Amino acid sequence: MSTENLRPVTVLVGAGAIGTAIARRVTNGGHVVVADLRLANASMVREQLLDAGYDAEATTVDLADADSVRALAAHAADLGPVMKVILSGGVSPSQAPIETILRVDLYGTSVALEEFGKVVAPGGSGVVISSQSGYRMPALTREEDALLATTPVEELLDLPLLAEGAITSTLHAYQMAKRANGLRVRANAVTWGKRGARVNAISPGIVITPLARDELNGPRGAGYRKQLELSPAGRAGTPDEIAALAGFLMGPEAGYVNGTDVLADGGVTASWYYGPLSEGGAN
Repeated sequence: MSTENLRPVTVLVGAGAIGTAIARRVTNGGHVVVADLRLANASMVREQLLDAGYDAEATTVDLADADSVRALAAHAADLGPVMKVILSGGVSPSQAPIETILRVDLYGTSVALEEFGKVVAPGGSGVVISSQSGYRMPALTREEDALLATTPVEELLDLPLLAEGAITSTLHAYQMAKRANGLRVRANAVTWGKRGARVNAISPGIVITPLARDELNGPRGAGYRKQLELSPAGRAGTPDEIAALAGFLMGPEAGYVNGTDVLADGGVTASWYYGPLSEGGAN
């Protein structure tokens, strides 16, 4: 189908607060495809967008299923030129077992980067919402980085460094997935660039969303609150702050920025390595 004279399309994968805030910021006069594992979540965000004057539709996607991701990319391309791609779907260490975290956050994001890299329009841009957790893991070797960045997606989960026993906990799985997100973005920037498009990542710290509020008041809440208290910012972030950064990265002013990951955590990681949150810090 020809996309000439059709409205530009924004694809939002993951109907969470951060992704929704980004979609509202980067969509002007276009059509938003809101995709989530649960149609009820996508429909709720669609209604919010409609109430705010946007044109939107709701559908489902399963990041753990490559065929589902391909179908979403094809559908979006049929609607018009795919100009904005927001990949914000995933699961947290407290939500799922190791296998699911790797399957969704690592494999699923990798598939989506590849499939939307085939349909994104010239001048288009994408952003992956990763996490500060990717910066907490010890450095990998150059060879391991290359494997996470470039291994074909259908072979990715068979890598020895992702095998059972190599991943020691759900948090470790999450950190590995988020480390890989940045590496896959860097590699996919090359293929997206061939279509005249760009893709970057953002690694937020603790951002206040419904899930984050639950986490802050849950079993691990004390540790998260300590992170915030001892960070330079001294507070959590907001979805609108991440959306402002995404708006810059996806807009024309960042036309020379491609294949990078921006850490936006209020300085938590800085404090983790060099401040009061470090092992030698004044805890």
